[in-house]
Amino acid sequence: MVTDLPLDQVRTLLAVVDEGTFDAAAAALHVTPSAISQRVKALEQRTGRVLLLRTKPVRPTESGEVLVRLARQVARLERDAYTELGLSGTGEPTRVSVAVNADSLATWFLRVLTRVPEELRLCFELRREDEDHTAALLREGVVMAAVTSSPDPVPGCSVRSLGRMRYLPVAAPDFAARHLDGPLDQVLPDLPVVAFDRRDDFQDGFVRRLTRGRSSASALRHYVPTSEGFVEAVAAGLGWGLVPEAQADPLLRTGRLVEFAPGRTVDVPLYWQQWKLDSPALVQVAETVTATAGEALRA
Repeated sequence: MVTDLPLDQVRTLLAVVDEGTFDAAAAALHVTPSAISQRVKALEQRTGRVLLLRTKPVRPTESGEVLVRLARQVARLERDAYTELGLSGTGEPTRVSVAVNADSLATWFLRVLTRVPEELRLCFELRREDEDHTAALLREGVVMAAVTSSPDPVPGCSVRSLGRMRYLPVAAPDFAARHLDGPLDQVLPDLPVVAFDRRDDFQDGFVRRLTRGRSSASALRHYVPTSEGFVEAVAAGLGWGLVPEAQADPLLRTGRLVEFAPGRTVDVPLYWQQWKLDSPALVQVAETVTATAGEALRA
């Protein structure tokens, strides 16, 4: 129970994680480093677990992440309560932290921000992260909500389906004319390819399915870590790539891109996960995200 965990100790743990060192946390909380150390040790003794890795910067253990998330949730509920009671005094807006994958950010998610009622005075702090990895930020308590590819809820979170983002295998017309003139399963594994970053194996998965596991995408690849830059790199002829339908369609119509494997589209299901809190801000954001995604994504 929350009452079994002294909130001053939990808040101190959060300060250490956010500030990175015991000394910095002490400065932020206006206490001595010794007091910070004593509070953390007391909390570790109370829980019977190591909560911090004493690295530089300090990092929470898996158990520590649970308490960091608790601290952030308590802070969120306190701010909501002060606002409802008219005791906030400072007039500070409510900050909502969300992890979003780059393609959603480039195609539909920004519309969410414009549709949230202004009277709520919300400030969004967006963290760009691949949809396969956004759930980790929820587990660590770094964000309150995330667009993720996982239907399995992070502990302490609720999950709802948003729809499917469709990707098209495309290339520049000149690139396709020069290279894509044979059976795809034979020529595609050797062709230059565009990837988002070194963790991006989306194109590799496409080639593995095409070749029944015999090959991955070529080692001759260009890393372009922005959604808009990725599309432009493909359109410029640097290589082929899987591009979101919303970004590919205008370029297909103008002839800057061609779809070289019609019928082999890839659908990625997306989900909205958020803390299980009765927070007016999170409720409103969730409703707006779901409605906007319903317009932009495939069912």
